[in-house]
Amino acid sequence: MSLTRNAEATAARTADSRWLELLARAGFIGYGIVHLLFGWLAVQIAFGNSADDGDQSGALRTLAGQPMGQFLVVAIAVGMVAMAIWQALEAAVGHQAESGNDRTKERIVSGARTVVYLWLAWTAWKVFSNANSDSASQQEELTARMMESTGGRWLVGLAGLVLIGIGVGMAVYGFQKKFMKRLKTGEMNARTTQLARRLGMAGYLSRGTAFAVAGLLVVLAAVNYDPEQARGLDAALRTLRDQPFGTILLTLVGLGIAAFGVYCFLQSRYRKV
Repeated sequence: MSLTRNAEATAARTADSRWLELLARAGFIGYGIVHLLFGWLAVQIAFGNSADDGDQSGALRTLAGQPMGQFLVVAIAVGMVAMAIWQALEAAVGHQAESGNDRTKERIVSGARTVVYLWLAWTAWKVFSNANSDSASQQEELTARMMESTGGRWLVGLAGLVLIGIGVGMAVYGFQKKFMKRLKTGEMNARTTQLARRLGMAGYLSRGTAFAVAGLLVVLAAVNYDPEQARGLDAALRTLRDQPFGTILLTLVGLGIAAFGVYCFLQSRYRKV
């Protein structure tokens, strides 16, 4: 028990680090830049003008090709690592305001965010080091390898269902405006609060739609034994484009993702860290 208490005390002290807080807030700015570029790529795909993948890796490669882009990609990687550490600490000893099952669920979500931020940091590093950062192709290759193993198609299908659940949960989270409880609303004026609410709703609904469609494609890949369908968010966006009124729908999704990017800038100032 003493070891556990000591570990929790050490984690709590780390979580109170001013430098960690500043880096995490800077990470939100990087996260916002990635989503602004992600949204821009989605709109480009809607009109058939994008040569790169419509996902976070494509956004980072687009950024790396700009003046000072390599420096910004490294800065984003550092910010993502800081955000991962912050969420890992939240998963370990955080969410003290909650209790019982509510706290357990919040800690699990923080654990999931830790993985996402670490993945983005790793992707940013690969973009900077010119390694293969094409996440759409990597997901297709991984799906193909999994399908070759016994029970692999079931695992791929299960992963798709989980992704659909994440997308639906993200959309519900945005629709119910639950993200507002993570902000320091007491420090925000009425206009800023309204802006955060609208940007957050649009962002979470749009991201949830993209993730849910990506999950559906993974399930279809397992059912049809076709790994080419499992190309993540890029395939999801292109599938939306190919539907009736797809250009309009995907444009709205792209604008929503960009709105989430702006919302991240607000989080860098007002998020409870």
